[in-house]
Amino acid sequence: MLTYLPLRCLGLKSLVCISFDCGVIGAMAARVKYSWSLALVLLCIVSLSYFGNAADIGASFVFGDSLVDAGNNNYLPTLSKANIPPNGIDFKASGGQPTGRYTNGRTIGDIVGEELGVPNYAVPFLSPNSTGKAILYGVNYASGGGGIMNATGRIFVNRLGLDIQIDFYNTTRKQFDKLLGPSKAKDYIRKSSIFSITIGANDFLNNYLLPVLSIGARISETPDGFIDDMINHLRDQLTRLYQLDARKFVIGNVGPIGCIPYQKTINQLNENECVDLANKLAKQYNSRLQNLLTELNGKLPGATFVVANVYDLVMELITNYEKYGFITASKACCGNGGQFAGIIPCGPTSTMCKDRDKHVFWDPYHPSEAANLIIARQLLYGSTKYISPVNLKQLRNL
Repeated sequence: MLTYLPLRCLGLKSLVCISFDCGVIGAMAARVKYSWSLALVLLCIVSLSYFGNAADIGASFVFGDSLVDAGNNNYLPTLSKANIPPNGIDFKASGGQPTGRYTNGRTIGDIVGEELGVPNYAVPFLSPNSTGKAILYGVNYASGGGGIMNATGRIFVNRLGLDIQIDFYNTTRKQFDKLLGPSKAKDYIRKSSIFSITIGANDFLNNYLLPVLSIGARISETPDGFIDDMINHLRDQLTRLYQLDARKFVIGNVGPIGCIPYQKTINQLNENECVDLANKLAKQYNSRLQNLLTELNGKLPGATFVVANVYDLVMELITNYEKYGFITASKACCGNGGQFAGIIPCGPTSTMCKDRDKHVFWDPYHPSEAANLIIARQLLYGSTKYISPVNLKQLRNL
């Protein structure tokens, strides 16, 4: 008697024949063949379970700047890098070694993924292992120095602007078709995956407000004109992602960039002061961003655009830092120069605080992991004060 067990998973198109012949030789052969077949069946179950779990959880596609870069800049010839100690000193997954994250531990994107049950961090697109099944739980395209506008961050020589990041996602989108098949890939991306975009701060800090290099631009273009350009460009970028099957979006607005240690230091401010112009530009952009996302929610069928109110979230931490267990919201934990250690970026020769979880800012520009944790949990579970029209947990379940 012959029993045929079809094994089509894992790309196996042949049939495994299990023979149950009488006699010693036949029995031994059957046992050997049965063992191999059982092993293949178990592999199939594991594989199906892997793809099944991925379908339940979905992928996290992360776009943005250094706030969420997970290591893409490691692979670029750029002046903006964080793959040097003591960056990553509290990142448990690497044993405290730098990974290219611009903080002492996890980014907001890392924490959100963990809380949503994703078993692996979204792999940086430029890393060698961003192929095959590794991409099923998500890909990170973010780049330190990147912005909405292509000219943003040119001071760093190389960086990935949002246009290039979307080009790279287009490559990933084609890989999903090969991994899952076109129909399943479309459902997986549309129904189960979240697209997070954290960008815009560099368009001000390292473009419009950049000392010396931006003087000509500011003379020829008003703040309103520059923000118009940002919004129009972002509209095209988000629409392009929609055309590539993105449906669930969370867009972070620009934080209070006038309050970061770098801005306070170079402008020689007091501890409780912030740079008015920088914050005014951020708020002006954020208002326009809100209008844009409302427009796109009504214009693009099936899409949900969520705005993360990063500005108010970070301002709350800065204003009421003691309430959250911090001892300072002005001084960088890792950095050098000036009253707030805000001039020289974090590196091996930097002064570093011992109580890293007591500082809102890790370095002159970026929040600490402790601050990222508070921000991420508000985005996941918080009210419409900080994320609207739904929070990330609700967005995942839509």
